[in-house]
Amino acid sequence: MRKIIPAIILVLAAVVSFAPAQAEINLDGFMQGLYGGRLDENNPTATEYTVSESRMQLRAEHFGERGEFFGRLDFVYDGSLEPTYDWELREGYFKFRMGNNIDVKVGRQILTWGTGDLIFINDLFAKDYASFFVGRDDQYLKAPQNAIRFEYYSSIGSWTLVWSPRYEPNRLPTGEKLSFYNPMAGMFIGAGMGGEVPLPESKFENSEIALRFNRQLGGFNSAAYFYKGFYKNPAGMRQADFGAGPDTIPYYPELTVIGASARGMLMGGILWLEGGYYNSQDDPDNDNPLVPNSSIKGLFGFERQIADNLTANLQWQVDMMTDYEIYKAQQTMFGGYVRDEVYHLLTSRVTKMLNSELIKLSGFLFYSPTDEDLYGRFSVTYKYTDEVTLTAGANIFDGENPATDFGQFQLNDNLYAKMTYGF
Repeated sequence: MRKIIPAIILVLAAVVSFAPAQAEINLDGFMQGLYGGRLDENNPTATEYTVSESRMQLRAEHFGERGEFFGRLDFVYDGSLEPTYDWELREGYFKFRMGNNIDVKVGRQILTWGTGDLIFINDLFAKDYASFFVGRDDQYLKAPQNAIRFEYYSSIGSWTLVWSPRYEPNRLPTGEKLSFYNPMAGMFIGAGMGGEVPLPESKFENSEIALRFNRQLGGFNSAAYFYKGFYKNPAGMRQADFGAGPDTIPYYPELTVIGASARGMLMGGILWLEGGYYNSQDDPDNDNPLVPNSSIKGLFGFERQIADNLTANLQWQVDMMTDYEIYKAQQTMFGGYVRDEVYHLLTSRVTKMLNSELIKLSGFLFYSPTDEDLYGRFSVTYKYTDEVTLTAGANIFDGENPATDFGQFQLNDNLYAKMTYGF
């Protein structure tokens, strides 16, 4: 609690100092209880609860002649393990205009671009999969990061540059509440076994840069992208000396990505296309078995309303590994899991509204026919009043091999219930 009070004071001071005395500051937020438990008794986690938390979010917003301020602050009591209090400044930024053509946003912010529905190719901003897998609101899939964003508007289109001075990785299960399979250990990792992966050194050359050019082409919103930084998951292994001899530890390899996307109306629905080339900088010859090979990713998606209050979409992603034969020979030699040269992932979201749109049924399925694994998200939401919303849901994982993307989480099937009060 002693940490929370100074945080509140700092945020309120920022708001007051930015806004003139007569300015109006809009305040709102919500309170929420979220409780969930795992279904597999063999899961090696430290608790049967995947989540047990009470959350309050406060939002403050001000629009003025000089610019805009927005703040979003979360306070959480977590009782799933040892009772703990925590807080996070999810957003806290100033936005202002320089001249007539440049917008600048500075501070902690949620960043997103690309066209995919829960599939990210050119969106290399941090994600929070530990929240995603236990039933927190969709907004928590996006992890915040400190950044400066410049947007320049011209007659040929808009240019967006995002600079993050400190690399921000994805937030992944640690083994405490959600287990995962570690192929190096050959076992599912539970409480106290995960360990932290060291981040790249905090220096200028390790900052993240993302660039997007966006313009309208016919009926399609098209964009080109560039990213320089690191893989968002610790996808590589490297030698480390712990004093007793050399060993390997996970790390975040360097990465650059170039890509493009298009999204527009077609055949009574919405069509989107996206692609990107992932250049693995730490393995330019694709011959290091401890570092990912470069790859080419592509995505096709289509969504439309198929009946009254019933909407469905379908996505197909492909990921083609370069120099696959080298990878296959190395994995076979070491006895590791060998993926296909072209990885396929199919997804579908189905949403049905009932009872004057007070009830929402939602299902989202990820399925890979090449890895033979899946992940399903299912929920029913009831808007009890304008302020109160009730939700129940499930997260289901399965896979033929525990080394695949979703197979590694196959012990984490869980159910959850959530009540939200907005104010």
